[in-house]
This record gives sequence, C-alpha cells and structure tokens, in this order.
Amino acid sequence: MSETISLNADELVEITGYKHAASQREWLDKNGWCYVLNAAGRPIVGRWYAQMRLSGITPTVSGAQPAWRPDFSTLS
Repeated sequence: MSETISLNADELVEITGYKHAASQREWLDKNGWCYVLNAAGRPIVGRWYAQMRLSGITPTVSGAQPAWRPDFSTLS
C-alpha cells in the first residue's frame, strides 16, 4: 500500500481524537496545526507535516517565498 500525500480519515481521527470535521478543525487550530479545507469542509493535513509535528518539530511557513535561495553571485 502506498502512502498518500495527506492523512486519511482514520489517521486524522487517531491524531485529533475526533470523527466530526468541525471538532477536528477545532483541535487542529487549538494545537497550532496547519491544514487546508476540502470542498466538504474537512481538514486536509499533509503527511510530511504530520510526521514532523509528531516527531516534535514544528515546521514554519514563510509565505510564498522559499526559506532558502541559492546564491549565484559568486559564479562567473
């Protein structure tokens, strides 16, 4: 079985402890988790993000700009 880019419904229930989307969103907001909503209003949490949070690392969002850019100024 291949892993998807986002958590499935059962994984989200396991993390939040809630089955209903509104309660899941409340838990995610309260605990500072980033997510997007699908058309049905269900929170979508990225797998990579969840793995980082569950490992004790809080990823940061730096807007549309990448956090790191290569420095080409030294190239001839």
